Amino acid sequence: MSTQEQQIEHLVQELSKLSVLEMSKLKTALEDKWGVKAAAAAPMMMAAAPAAGGAAAESKESTEFKVTLAEAPSDKRIGIIKVIRELTGLGLKEAKDLVEGAPKVIKETAPKAEADSIAKKIAEAGGKVTLAGL
Repeated sequence: MSTQEQQIEHLVQELSKLSVLEMSKLKTALEDKWGVKAAAAAPMMMAAAPAAGGAAAESKESTEFKVTLAEAPSDKRIGIIKVIRELTGLGLKEAKDLVEGAPKVIKETAPKAEADSIAKKIAEAGGKVTLAGL
């Protein structure tokens, strides 16, 4: 593995440790520093049937996802509520209502890395998450 590849892998590992809120702050800081605005390209639905565009549509991968809490087993709800509070900053009552009302949207739009991180944390707590490409 080259030095550049090692540096990239190290960055990926470090960024994977960030919370959702920290990732959001990092995104904003980078946008300000570089004078750009992060925007999604023309994404397609993940795991959807190919669009009328055929091969051209298949080559594009979603970069933004809607994160939905699909299921929260009753014996795992306390752990899931804790994770939801950590990820969203919601109060106890709001997080409890969200978990008990599953399926509910956790985040309307999130970059792939953030969506995967949310899904992983909720899965570790015992919940099930669905990601829908936007």
